[in-house]
Amino acid sequence: MSPATRNPRLALIGAALVIAAGLGFVLARITSAPGTTPSPQQSAAKEDAPAPLEISDSSLTMMGIALETVAPGSLSAEIQATATVSAALNGQAIVTARAPGTLSRLYKRLGDQVAAGEVLALVESRDAATMAAERSAAESKVELARSIFKREQSLYDQKVTPRQDLEAAQAALAAAEAEAARAKAAAAAAGVASDGRSLALASPIAGRITFANVALGAYVEPGTELFRVADPRFVVIEAAVPAGDARRINVGDRAAVTTAAGTNLSAVVASVTPTLNEQTRAATVTLSLSSEQGAPTPGEIVRARIVVGAGGNSGFVVPDEAVQTLGGRDIVFVRDGTSFRAAPVVVAARSGGRASIASGLRASDVIATKNAFLLKAEVGKGAEEDE
Repeated sequence: MSPATRNPRLALIGAALVIAAGLGFVLARITSAPGTTPSPQQSAAKEDAPAPLEISDSSLTMMGIALETVAPGSLSAEIQATATVSAALNGQAIVTARAPGTLSRLYKRLGDQVAAGEVLALVESRDAATMAAERSAAESKVELARSIFKREQSLYDQKVTPRQDLEAAQAALAAAEAEAARAKAAAAAAGVASDGRSLALASPIAGRITFANVALGAYVEPGTELFRVADPRFVVIEAAVPAGDARRINVGDRAAVTTAAGTNLSAVVASVTPTLNEQTRAATVTLSLSSEQGAPTPGEIVRARIVVGAGGNSGFVVPDEAVQTLGGRDIVFVRDGTSFRAAPVVVAARSGGRASIASGLRASDVIATKNAFLLKAEVGKGAEEDE
């Protein structure tokens, strides 16, 4: 006889254990929902992802962190060039003396902000005194001629004097008024001041004084440039572009201007010269700023980036300093409301301080560019505090 036959009770217990184990396995498979258990890669990514950084706009300004909106592009579609800022035709004025004289008073100096019509200096001039005297004499003649005319009008109404006398008085009044208007216009054009002996040098536009060739007591000749006033809101940016690249540029192409202070300004191509500069053998591309706010100062050297043929680009081009390395991965800090999140990106290429992003960003994302490393430092600081 077998042992199982000899002890049927042991056989029954063994069968029960096998059945219970099988039921437990089936119940475990049924009750466990698919996908609820994260994979090792997902768990690692979740643990590595830093928490969003809450930073206010005032803190951004204090830290010097610049923001930029992501737009489609590629390194091959960007043309970089050095550009100069010059005043537009309606954005600069030269102030000169209308007559010879001596600088007797200075109200403004180099770099001062002035309003339209504001007096910058006074020039004491003999010609100014002459024009003021002529103006006063002409005004006196008008008063006399008007008085004579009124008297002749009264006598004529009383039929005491003939009509010829009235007409003569009327003609004399008209001549006196014409002479007074001429004297006033001459004095106003020369800028004769209220003191009757000085010429007021006034700025015709609002802006900042960018040139001053003045000194108290100096003798000035008429037509000599004494002040130059520029309005920073009206500027023209001229970029020198090689001939081969200039052929790819069209009016209306997007552009970006980076000032010496690191500020990024949006612009568009306004014109492309058809000829080359004889010295540089480069074409001049004129850029127009999309906004007057933050415009650079005339004479400043800036960096221009012109985007050509960007319609079919699937990637993005961002400043190289916007890409940071965190946990062995390239990341970009994306602005979401008042917080920043670290978005992993794939960098396809780098050139000229720019990075081509193949994936990880979306159009219209706002990212941190200048001083983005400060956000990385904040992430590291938060990780240390958690530990």
